[in-house]
Amino acid sequence: MVHTSFLLPTLATFWTRTASHMSNSNRGGPRGRGRGRGGFRGGRGGGARPPGAGVSGGAIFGGHLYVSYRLSSNYVNALLQTLNTIRPIAVFGAPPSIDQRLSPNNVNALLQTLKTIPHDPARPTRPDFGTLGESGVLRVNFFPVKFPKEGVMYDYHVEITPKTDLKNIRARLFALLEQSTHPGWHKYVPFIAHDGSARLVSSKKLPEPLDVPVLFLKEGQVTPTEHGKTYTLSITFTQELPASQLDALINANPDSRNYDFAPLVGAYNLVLQHHASHNGVRVGKNRYFFPSDGRPLELSMGVEAWRGFFMSARPVYKELMVNVGVCMTAFYKAGNLADAMMEFQRQSKGAMLQRFAQKLKVTTSHLGYRQTKPLRAIASTNAKQTSFQCDEFNAKLSVADYFKKKYNKTLRYPELPVVILAGPNSKHPIYVPPELCEILPGQPFRGKLDDQQTTEMLRFACKRPPENARAILNQGFPLLGLTPNNQTLSNFGLEVSNNMAGVPFRELPPPNVSYKGGQPPRVNNGSWNILDVQFCVSGVVKSWWILVVADPQAVFNGPNDPQLIGLWKGFAGKCQRSGMTGIDPGKPPTLLPIKLVNPATDPARQHSLARIRSTIRDNQARLGTPSFMIVILSKRDNYIYPGIKRICDVELGIHTIHMLANKVLSEPRKQDQYFSNVALKVNTKLGGVNHKVDDGNMKWLTKTKTMLVGMDVTHPGPGSIEGTPSIAAVVASVDNNFAQFPASLRCQNPKQEMITDLSEMMIERLKRYQEVSKTLPDRIYVFREGVSEGQFDTVLEEELPKLLDAFKRVNLKKPYRPQLTIVICGKCHHVRNWPADASADKSGNTRPGTVVDQGITAVFDFDFYLQAHAGSQGHVKPTHYTVIYDESRVGVDEMQQGINTASYLYARATRSVSLIPPAHYADLACKRGRCYLNDFLVFESMTTTSPKVDKEEEKERMYQAAIRAWGNGVHPNLAGSMFYI
Repeated sequence: MVHTSFLLPTLATFWTRTASHMSNSNRGGPRGRGRGRGGFRGGRGGGARPPGAGVSGGAIFGGHLYVSYRLSSNYVNALLQTLNTIRPIAVFGAPPSIDQRLSPNNVNALLQTLKTIPHDPARPTRPDFGTLGESGVLRVNFFPVKFPKEGVMYDYHVEITPKTDLKNIRARLFALLEQSTHPGWHKYVPFIAHDGSARLVSSKKLPEPLDVPVLFLKEGQVTPTEHGKTYTLSITFTQELPASQLDALINANPDSRNYDFAPLVGAYNLVLQHHASHNGVRVGKNRYFFPSDGRPLELSMGVEAWRGFFMSARPVYKELMVNVGVCMTAFYKAGNLADAMMEFQRQSKGAMLQRFAQKLKVTTSHLGYRQTKPLRAIASTNAKQTSFQCDEFNAKLSVADYFKKKYNKTLRYPELPVVILAGPNSKHPIYVPPELCEILPGQPFRGKLDDQQTTEMLRFACKRPPENARAILNQGFPLLGLTPNNQTLSNFGLEVSNNMAGVPFRELPPPNVSYKGGQPPRVNNGSWNILDVQFCVSGVVKSWWILVVADPQAVFNGPNDPQLIGLWKGFAGKCQRSGMTGIDPGKPPTLLPIKLVNPATDPARQHSLARIRSTIRDNQARLGTPSFMIVILSKRDNYIYPGIKRICDVELGIHTIHMLANKVLSEPRKQDQYFSNVALKVNTKLGGVNHKVDDGNMKWLTKTKTMLVGMDVTHPGPGSIEGTPSIAAVVASVDNNFAQFPASLRCQNPKQEMITDLSEMMIERLKRYQEVSKTLPDRIYVFREGVSEGQFDTVLEEELPKLLDAFKRVNLKKPYRPQLTIVICGKCHHVRNWPADASADKSGNTRPGTVVDQGITAVFDFDFYLQAHAGSQGHVKPTHYTVIYDESRVGVDEMQQGINTASYLYARATRSVSLIPPAHYADLACKRGRCYLNDFLVFESMTTTSPKVDKEEEKERMYQAAIRAWGNGVHPNLAGSMFYI
């Protein structure tokens, strides 16, 4: 026998990992009280022991519990062999430990303070911290920031005279302001930070009044031109920003709760980002990219992917933190514009050039000096075809002839379309051959990436946790200037630690998943297989069709093609085995073959869509409406897929499911799984229930008649016509199965985030619930996606009244007022977790069910980060849930475990998902709505508007055209179903 008085750290790491695996093998059983993920206790309730091992005592070293065991020689040898297979924690060198600020005394003090605050449904305080699940410690990409607790920053507004609204001009003037030697100003430059637009903060009080004249010079320009313009920057004091207010917040002083911290935290962000804003390229908010940071990945067509870093200050309990994360975006590849256009044409196979050149800036030098101008449009004619009346030569000249006469330049590529550059007065465009234009480096690509580019970008961005940690610590910190030698930070009294915060987490157990028939599946790492099971509630198929699209080549050789017969028989068999009735592998569906017009002669596919419409409509009139129609496409297309969805969803009222021929036919071994995934969608569209979870985990919803609601808004993206509407979706459950979520869709004003017609949409959802359940719900949980933290109060001010109005109007015979809870679901954040080896999955990520509600959450708000899904590739991202309105006074464990459980009810997958299904469904419904406005969203012509046409009038005209195209929305045949799934 071998006796160990204590375990070595590596052995302890192995054993805690082994213990956790052993405990995971019996998820449904009881757990030892108080056992944490990072260690375990001997004695009663102390968890599992290794075979042949007995507890002889324990000791604490460095805050960790090491337990003594009497182990057999065989066991020790096996143990040591296994140690050699353990992945080392190469980035950090040691397991994480909880920050001292989160000691039990501090946490208890916070809870006691929160209990003294009276409950208010609007912005409720955190009722408690969660207790369910196995506990442990992990790292998060939050770094402590020391700040002078009694310090003061001074906030200023900068007015520029003469006035200019051009962002590039204002940014350049701020850069020149820093270089100014104006008396009474230049000595304060080391003590200021600004946003390059209108706001400036200083660690020292500036003199008043302060007007600084700035002679405008373009970047790289040394001497002013003859008509150089001088601007005056008037710097006006607005307010003092005392750090004591922030100190009161992070120490949970109740009086600080209603203080507006946005100006103060925003000021700290200006200071923290000062170095990055001067040395990198900012894209969006708080994201910076650095040309010197490694090699970019060429995506194709003159576009490349750059890695950058996100950074943002966040006040949390007992600390000001800066959140630093890795991010990616696409940039234009610097070089000659003509070369880039030809490369685009070669690779994009006839796609519109305008999609490449969105918000692009180029430099020209044919005038004898360099000047930078925005590219306004790409003309439809080339340099020989484009002509204009030239006053200088008193003749009408082509662009090619003009450049030969004026500059003695014979164009190399006269067949390329000319580009239109915005002149000093944009009403008078400038025509320039693209070969005389150079694409400036460091320009974000504003267009929409195609499928291949998106795939390459995702592959480039998919880095595992250790790689991201190394990037943040080794490249991010110095590039962002979060180092001791940053003089600006020092002048404001700031110091950033490079130690990631260590916070407690818990791993919530998964629910038991069940089907109507067959062996109950075993949930493993958030997923399960369904080889021989039947759906809980199966749909009924009256008839079904297959539309086989030849575009331009036929996929199958007629209706008797063995591959086609094998496809429909295999799919029908899968549906039948899953319990669906009315579908039989011995009875063929109606086959509708159709050959589309060649896209070369029908680029917007309008003729092809007309052919599809008439084929489906004629057969519908002859055969009646099928239960669903499978559409087999030979390839992806930006017009055909959304066009068919609009025809069938809006015009004809037919459920459709699309298949790509190469996916379903290329790998026969994966065909059964493919059919299973499609069957999930079909059964859901037909009103079925695919699977359920155990009743015990559903009590948080079923103990009272509850309706789950999901809400989201999607906006027109790059390449859309100006004036294209945003699309809002509201989905809601209809009964206690929480499987069917019909949707209401509406168009609304472009970029309008709050849902305009929410009252009417909510009434529709309540009436559908009443139709199915024969009553109205007593309680409603709303899960709202797509709003930022700065818009929480806006939701309460604008959307909450509309929900309450819907309650008043849905049942006019008697008052109706359910209890209401609103939860914001945030996915647009940069919070990432790094688990200890013992609590990591095989990819190095945290496992499904990981919840964090301490250390990085808001001081007062009821919020938490939940990762309900597995990180199959890359670095998994949790969802940030914040309860902003709560009349039910829901408990912490009830909310956290409830959302985790609900994440296993997603209808079209056999796995848990990252976002609670109602919010996920609302997002899918929005995307389906985009198909109905596809002609406006994939508009690829950058044709210029006549100077006589007012831009706002043109936007309104296009908005009204889109509303007419939307029509009455979803067909009545589908309105009560999950047509969008």
